[in-house]
Amino acid sequence: MGDLIRYGVIGTGMMGFEHLLNLALVPGAKVTAIADPHEPSRRWGLATAGADVLVYADHRELLAKAPVDAVVIATPNYTHAAVLEDVFRTQKHVLVEKPLCTTLEDCRRVEEAAARHPGVVWVGMEYRYMPPVAKLIDEVRRGTIGRLRMLAIREHRFPFLPKVGDWNRFARNTGGTLVEKCCHFFDLMRLIVGARALRVYASGGQDVNHLDERYDGRAPDILDNAYAIIEFEGGARAHLDLCMFAEGSRHQEEIAATGDAGKLECFLPESTLVIGRRHPRSVETQQVPIDARVLEAGFHHGSTYFEHLAFQRAVREGLPPEVSARDGLLAVALGLAAERSASEHRPVELAELGL
Repeated sequence: MGDLIRYGVIGTGMMGFEHLLNLALVPGAKVTAIADPHEPSRRWGLATAGADVLVYADHRELLAKAPVDAVVIATPNYTHAAVLEDVFRTQKHVLVEKPLCTTLEDCRRVEEAAARHPGVVWVGMEYRYMPPVAKLIDEVRRGTIGRLRMLAIREHRFPFLPKVGDWNRFARNTGGTLVEKCCHFFDLMRLIVGARALRVYASGGQDVNHLDERYDGRAPDILDNAYAIIEFEGGARAHLDLCMFAEGSRHQEEIAATGDAGKLECFLPESTLVIGRRHPRSVETQQVPIDARVLEAGFHHGSTYFEHLAFQRAVREGLPPEVSARDGLLAVALGLAAERSASEHRPVELAELGL
């Protein structure tokens, strides 16, 4: 492979665009090919990646012909399983955007195929790599707050943006809001708590957004607000508070991890970490700096850049992925359990899903 890793980006919509911008900043990375069936997205990708990039309408042609060592899959959620099936016929490394798939059955097939694949198979969970979030995780691991008992994640943000073909307006394409949007947070919960999830209680609704929209006569069916509680082995609990009509918020994301010795709080996009201790009582606020170029290369507070550095390290050094297909499956499973809980108005045991 030498000093250069050649990348193909499959899907050059909004998230593919972010990957292109960040790969341009990563040392030793070069995008040599892009693929997207949507012609305006291909034009956007070409303008971002540079005139010397190879352009394909079909990702299978890219996989067969383009000089690439690794691919990034940033296509609509419901296509991930099929695109991955094609990637698994090659030996290329792959980073697939979240969610891994939209159904547990597809996730299981992908997990089995990933175990046999010779390349790195990495699931794009960018939130792990936001610098203030990464610092919070590190402080939990160091025992700063003692034994973790409670974890709360709040995301109060703007509605889902328009996508090509309006695919993200329907749960059958996305897996549902608690899969599409919140698998990131369920992944963080598993990572921070470090224990097996047992059950999910969720309540949600579609109360404000997309109510007057119609697509071929069909109304969108995606939740725009929800609460979810996850109970973990060992007694720790995690809580998600999601609102997608809250543009007036000071913070878009807030994370609070509370243990028997103290509390950690992380605020985004402010990029601060607050470290509180009980005995003796103290509260310290730390600013977590992020390079301006990295911040400007996307919408996830620099995390895509740092994720790519970690992915590249795994590729170069033959390391296992930090975010495996199993991690992707479990994040989707929690989202599906939360969707079921909200729909059926009851707690859902992960054992019901065979987990």
